[in-house]
Amino acid sequence: MKGIIFTEFLELVENHFGLEVLDQVLEMSKDEGIYTSVGSYDHKDLVTLIVNLSKTSDIPAAHLQEVFGESVFKKLLATMPPAAALAHSTNSFEFIRHVEDYIHVEVKKLYPDAVPPSFEFISETETELILNYKSARCMSHVCLGLIKGCANHFGQQLNIQMKPLNDSGSEVRFNITLLD
Repeated sequence: MKGIIFTEFLELVENHFGLEVLDQVLEMSKDEGIYTSVGSYDHKDLVTLIVNLSKTSDIPAAHLQEVFGESVFKKLLATMPPAAALAHSTNSFEFIRHVEDYIHVEVKKLYPDAVPPSFEFISETETELILNYKSARCMSHVCLGLIKGCANHFGQQLNIQMKPLNDSGSEVRFNITLLD
């Protein structure tokens, strides 16, 4: 997992919970908290940080993942080159489709060892998008937050339903309906 995810998570914890809580979470996780945005790290370390923040804050880990995904959307968007097709998307559905067709392809080119999540598009109309999220990292709630961040970026209201497709959570169906 790319380091930008870790650096953004640590910043979110510090900004929303304070340095004392961040230090406590790092200590509980046996993590020094030293990450670079371009480094690659084991996703299990992020899961450990989220679980320990959940224990410290009494906020469910799934909700913390969602909040994180929503907050990190703008930062990830800002890292994209201006000429990218994504920068010219006009709505959430178009952007989400470009994530699979552009971002994940570019990530694999830049980092051959990267294994980004994948989206399998099931159906799409002007008002509904159904896709399957697949990731061995089982972080579908981060994906949910990213979709919410995307909707906020485009000023759209979406109804988002999630349905696990297996027991591990590595595959989740998203039914996304435009409410505007």
